[in-house]
Amino acid sequence: MSQPYMFEKPLGLRDTLPQAQKEISRLEMIFQRELQRWGYDFIKTPALEYAETIGRASAIADNRLFKFLDAEGHPVVLRPDMTTPIARIAASSLREEPLPLRLAYTADLYRSQRKEGGHPSEFEQTGAELIGDATPYADVEVISLMMSLLEKSGLASVRLAVGHVGFVNAFFYDMVKDKAIVNHLRNLLYSKNDVGFHDYVATLHVTGEVAALLNSFVDSRRMNNKETLQFLERLADTSSTPVHSYYQNITELIHLLKLDNLDAQIDLDITLVPHLSYYTGFVFQGFGGNLGFPVASGGRYDDLLAKFNRPCPATGFGIRLDRLMSAIAMPEAEREKKCAVIYDRENAGNAMRYAAEEREKGRSVVLQHAEGIDIQETFEQQFESVTYFLERTETEE
Repeated sequence: MSQPYMFEKPLGLRDTLPQAQKEISRLEMIFQRELQRWGYDFIKTPALEYAETIGRASAIADNRLFKFLDAEGHPVVLRPDMTTPIARIAASSLREEPLPLRLAYTADLYRSQRKEGGHPSEFEQTGAELIGDATPYADVEVISLMMSLLEKSGLASVRLAVGHVGFVNAFFYDMVKDKAIVNHLRNLLYSKNDVGFHDYVATLHVTGEVAALLNSFVDSRRMNNKETLQFLERLADTSSTPVHSYYQNITELIHLLKLDNLDAQIDLDITLVPHLSYYTGFVFQGFGGNLGFPVASGGRYDDLLAKFNRPCPATGFGIRLDRLMSAIAMPEAEREKKCAVIYDRENAGNAMRYAAEEREKGRSVVLQHAEGIDIQETFEQQFESVTYFLERTETEE
């Protein structure tokens, strides 16, 4: 009788089989080459971080963290994101390095899931962080870089939704003057609950004009880019200085994206609000293929490094490799062109030398002793060619 759970895996975890792993390796090579071409240096952080630092600063809900006690009894977490560990490094080991810093990574991330969630608890992500540049040119750079990576991966119909958390926060506070109400309105935007948004506005003690502006704000997600910019201009003209300043940032970004020939792929969505609370400015999500949810996301997080005693502006993005693979039109799997060398005890030396020579030529060679084969015919069918080094048998293919 088999042991319980012999063939099962913990909730949210999954195996990666050979063909999928080959595709992941292909994507990783493309991303590494492109990121290095843009001047980004790769970095690696430990899978375990202290709960009181990375766990608290990561903005991932506490119930989604994998928590443990280390050998000394300190609470630690499996890293739930990479932005926060990189912020820690930028404020410590790289503190004396000149700014801006351009750092990149590929890493596994861990977030606990509820039983009914249906989401992975472990997933691989490639991303980049630009630390120390507060200008909109930095935002354009990371957006352009992310778009380049998605296109080079083979993703079709790449599009980007762009919003601005700072504008949302400032406008809502201008309307209601209550941070708790602002947070609730933000949560309704994040969940895309337009009906709930309208219902909640109806319960607020605000003037009819304010209620109309709030309702028109959530309805703006159905506007095209030109209409959205005109709408934001009207809001900025009647709002406080921060709202107007954020509006100027948005128009500047759109202008720069046009210079970079990306404006045709951009959807300006001022209602876009991410689930991570450390974002302070522009936020964006990358879409493509036939997937209805983003394969990549990012934004500006100017306050995060201050938690590590190095106040510094920053912006970056991450690409979910599992989602990207689901969105890419995968070609039919081709059998890798491997060769086999089958040998016996008497010819082991000759077989090993032959296999080594073929590998030096760039061929993929499996060296297999004859006695270790279960069913020879089935075994040989896997290979493009088979070479034999057997007693009283000439070498043949």
